[in-house]
Amino acid sequence: MKRFMIALLLAASLQAQQDVAQRVTEDAIAIDRVAAASKRDLPADLLRRMIEEDIELLRGRRNDGSYQYASFERFDTGRITQDFSVQHRGDAKMEVLELKGAWVYRLQIEVPSRRLLVRKNRPVWIERVDLEYIAERGSQTERQSIEIKQWLKPGEFRPVDLPQIARQLTARVVASVEDGSGYGNVELALIKAKIVDNPNSPYGDAVASAKAIQRALDNSDVPSMRAMAQRLRNTLGRTPPQAQVQAAVQPQQPVLQPIDRAMRDELQEIEDLLTGSEQERREGMDRLHQLIRRLRQ
Repeated sequence: MKRFMIALLLAASLQAQQDVAQRVTEDAIAIDRVAAASKRDLPADLLRRMIEEDIELLRGRRNDGSYQYASFERFDTGRITQDFSVQHRGDAKMEVLELKGAWVYRLQIEVPSRRLLVRKNRPVWIERVDLEYIAERGSQTERQSIEIKQWLKPGEFRPVDLPQIARQLTARVVASVEDGSGYGNVELALIKAKIVDNPNSPYGDAVASAKAIQRALDNSDVPSMRAMAQRLRNTLGRTPPQAQVQAAVQPQQPVLQPIDRAMRDELQEIEDLLTGSEQERREGMDRLHQLIRRLRQ
């Protein structure tokens, strides 16, 4: 029973991989044909969206925004920024500046040198930073307060590195200015982490070809675009899908090798439920059906 369930899940997983390969292969053929037929009317935006969706499929994007075959690393790949005005409050309370973002690893607090042509910016006191986040591989909300207690003069900035890359983050900066100094301007920036493809991804070569198509689109390099589209198609067509399924279900093969750690953990939980009480077996079957449906999407 258990071996049958594992084989069934493996077959569903490989079917999902086959569907991804077929979808991306069809897109590669379409890109090659469109590039060949286009003159000066190449639909670059449309092709760019297609290849971006294909890269997401090849990386195995999950519902929470993480990837099966890629991870996030601490490299600056973009910023979420917002400007704030900090004023002195007579009740001695400080301003709370809030900024939210996803897949970030650093908060940067900056007091710009100038905001208006007729007035210089003011120094801003940064009391602390309150972080509320869900870590990249976590499921629960974590909270942390970091004491800053520092004046930032115009032209100065203070980076605050997060303990972990945050899948979701709410950063609150507690700040104030001197009494009678008017107000000061602060810019908050969340630094987004970079997606890095795993070296052991079964789609590593395909993702590299897809990225090359993106570069060719940016440079309007039609010959390179066609060459990379043909390479992408050939890469995904190397191993017949039927042979992949047969090899995966052979008892002597390491059948759990294609499954990532999260799926192995879920399979173990389902197996435990299927060997339990009647209610637990029903729950196990429900979770099994849900997993199979997710793999087919």
